[in-house]
Amino acid sequence: MQKFDQPRLEKRTAQRYIAVRGTVTMGNFAPVADRLPEVFGWLAGRGIPPAGAPFFRYLVVDMEHGLQIEAGVPVSAPTEPDGELIAGELPAGTYATVDHRGRPDTLIDATRHLFDWGTARGLTWDNDGDRWGCRLEIYQTDPKVQPDLNQWETTLAVRTRE
Repeated sequence: MQKFDQPRLEKRTAQRYIAVRGTVTMGNFAPVADRLPEVFGWLAGRGIPPAGAPFFRYLVVDMEHGLQIEAGVPVSAPTEPDGELIAGELPAGTYATVDHRGRPDTLIDATRHLFDWGTARGLTWDNDGDRWGCRLEIYQTDPKVQPDLNQWETTLAVRTRE
């Protein structure tokens, strides 16, 4: 069963991260999502602890041609990755956020709820058409601790234009 909280606005500071990037479809996130363990492994192999929960960052949302996303892990200091990993920074700013409890495949209702809430309040999103300044799904639940997908907690965060 899915559940989401009342959306809210929050100020976020810039956050460095290490990620993998790729193009996926709504029906097939695996080519990028399944590489998160690779990011965690790379960090662990260098003694770099995660500085927060893993996330998916939506760079381009184009339902017809694919979604460009990153699967990332926050870090506390500048880090130079190698191979196919990239370093990035989530921008500081005001974000509309909502917390969701339930299977990741039910996030579409929480996303719609967040966008409807923001639109009703006259928020302007940080996007240029299909390209997003910062649109995130932050996975708060460790699947090794809570394997029941119905109990997973995810925060949706979308930067607004100020």
